Amino acid sequence: MEENTESNDEVNNKISNKGRNIPNKVEEDNNDSNKKFIEENKRTSVKFTDSTNNIKKDNTPLNKTELPQKKAVPLEKKPFHEFVKKHLIPAIEKEFKQRGLEVEQITLKNTFRPIAEDKCWVINCVIKDTCNFWLSFEKEDISSSKSISLSKPNQKPSIIESFLIDEKRITLVLIISRILQRINGQKLLGVN
Repeated sequence: MEENTESNDEVNNKISNKGRNIPNKVEEDNNDSNKKFIEENKRTSVKFTDSTNNIKKDNTPLNKTELPQKKAVPLEKKPFHEFVKKHLIPAIEKEFKQRGLEVEQITLKNTFRPIAEDKCWVINCVIKDTCNFWLSFEKEDISSSKSISLSKPNQKPSIIESFLIDEKRITLVLIISRILQRINGQKLLGVN
């Protein structure tokens, strides 16, 4: 039988030295794998872009066609006044012109709504020898509560009707089509 000649101090010393060597080995392994990863990526031909300075990782400038294109904001998401003045009013005029009618006057004002007499944003449109209509928005928002009033030329409106109350998504095309539908419902555009 062999006798264990190592003292407790020697055993403890070996254990503590082994513990020190393990982290060094792990660090070396991590460094080696990181170096391999970096080298592999250097060899690939994939070019990543840096949007902050428009330079590819290989230091060549981007062509303008390679820049990411921003999506255009939908008309209906534009600010209320911009949408009404630049898109809705011209579309109304164009629609009536295509039908052979003349828009004498069309305005957007923060004024009193016909019949209800509360203050809101009102588009007043006078169509020569046909009718007048008032499209009212409760707030500066095309999704807010809306109403419409109609009258024959040189008359005051006698009815106020809700407008697009069941629609979740209000669009330019929808507004135009419902204006025409209301006017046509009163047989003001001619034959149905």
